[in-house]
Amino acid sequence: MNTESADVFQSRVVKHAALADPARLRIVDLLTLGDFSPTELQAELGMPSNLLSHHLRALEGAGLATRHRSEADKRRSYIRLAAGALDGLAPGIEHGATRILFVCTRNSARSQLAAALWRQVSDIPSTSAGTHPAERIAQGAIDVARRHGMDLPEVPPRKLDGVTGGDFVVTVCDNAHEELTDFRAVHWSVPDPLRTNTEEAFEYAFNDISHRITDLAPRLHAA
Repeated sequence: MNTESADVFQSRVVKHAALADPARLRIVDLLTLGDFSPTELQAELGMPSNLLSHHLRALEGAGLATRHRSEADKRRSYIRLAAGALDGLAPGIEHGATRILFVCTRNSARSQLAAALWRQVSDIPSTSAGTHPAERIAQGAIDVARRHGMDLPEVPPRKLDGVTGGDFVVTVCDNAHEELTDFRAVHWSVPDPLRTNTEEAFEYAFNDISHRITDLAPRLHAA
């Protein structure tokens, strides 16, 4: 009995073949949490750069991972899990947290949206902060939230002033991620919608964050 097209079946074969390698499976497990630069993956895996490059090419060729340039340091790239890459294959609950903390530079858009979206899908408390907070939440963030039936809390952006041991930290900004080197954080390389300040840019950021939160929420449990 044929249950799927030959092309779909072959795509699954390629993905399973790529994931059969223990190193590549570990890389994909990491990417289910967030985005990593090749240097960060080297540090996590203790793997030489030439071997890592080989594994990343295999994952990209299998349609499991993609990469793009950092908005902050243009010499750096980030690897992320391709959309829908692991439908039915993602790992289960692995991480405990007393709170999830979303961080960006200005705490005026991406991190505020992430914290609000998280509250809709998880009982684990969420908050947000910025490394260099703005005076107010960006109007584009308020507008995109309302278009999706969600109101952002009327609180001013706040400065990141400490991380507790129970915090699960997610940076949603390349600048913040590359500035914060004192503690480990999951990174989501979400383009800054304020660079163009258009409705389309805020929609893209909202949807990107929303999809990532949907993927991450089942991975965490209250600690």
